[in-house]
Amino acid sequence: MKQVFAAPWARALVALLAVFSVGCLFNAGGAFFSWGTHRDMLRQSSEFGILACGMTVVILTAGIDLSVGSVLGLVAVCFSIFSIHWGWPAALSIGAGLIVGTLCGLSVGGLIAFAGMQPFIATLALMTFARGLAKYVSGGQKISQAVQAPDGSFQFVDLPAIFASIDSRILGGNLSLITILFLVVVLFLALALRYLKVGRHLYAIGGNELAARLSGVPVRRTKILAYALSGFCAAVAGICHAAQEQQGDPEAGSTYELSAIAMVVIGGTNLMGGRGGVALTLLGTLTIGYMDKILSINNIGEPGRLMLTGLIIVGAVLVQRGRG
Repeated sequence: MKQVFAAPWARALVALLAVFSVGCLFNAGGAFFSWGTHRDMLRQSSEFGILACGMTVVILTAGIDLSVGSVLGLVAVCFSIFSIHWGWPAALSIGAGLIVGTLCGLSVGGLIAFAGMQPFIATLALMTFARGLAKYVSGGQKISQAVQAPDGSFQFVDLPAIFASIDSRILGGNLSLITILFLVVVLFLALALRYLKVGRHLYAIGGNELAARLSGVPVRRTKILAYALSGFCAAVAGICHAAQEQQGDPEAGSTYELSAIAMVVIGGTNLMGGRGGVALTLLGTLTIGYMDKILSINNIGEPGRLMLTGLIIVGAVLVQRGRG
């Protein structure tokens, strides 16, 4: 029995059930038992979950990515400029936004792989740079339907249909398309980590980088790919965020990296690398998502939620060290 509950998936499942039980107990007058509460929780946490999937890939290599929130904000701004202000077609706007996020990941991955920079420092630098770039290209303003003309006046344009499409609900309005997108990202990365050679390389680097290099694993190329995937996931989340908010906010994504890390570690992926996976991150996302929703329906403010998230990260890491 002890061996069963020592497994990461078992601990993550127990944490999810514990939080769910708290919701049943503190149900805010029955609000927790409404399907709308669970549907909204899935919609709200899916954006964070997409970020957490990319973060998982990086953490498997014993790295960290502090830049995902800022990259999300940058892509949200760029996607809104491309689609709302410049009138680009939906496919071109989405593709350009994904390229922006992926290039951010490639650049920081290159600094880590070839310049030998510590992941914490490199991604901290990108976090600052991407946030500054988002404010620069947006002029420090939210990119919305109000477009400034050359004479300084503002005119309102129609919101591109792609915004409503991304933020739509399916199955009779019972499930958000963004939730489906999150599950697709989880499935794709889970299959890649399990069945592709690059997945084995990621685990090998996190387990013992020197041994992986001596075994012929392309360490530099694999690290760059890991951070590129993280940037790509941040870009996907940024596009989803812009669609949900119907604008590109240069301040979007602030502290989101905290939630993404919390989802990864509460799921059971080891911060030291080499152990874990996106299936565990899915459980961690649900756990944090339900926790936030329970606090929200019981009128606990954002400061309390952020403090509790920080405590959860500390507790999860202590549990990992104890099991190790």
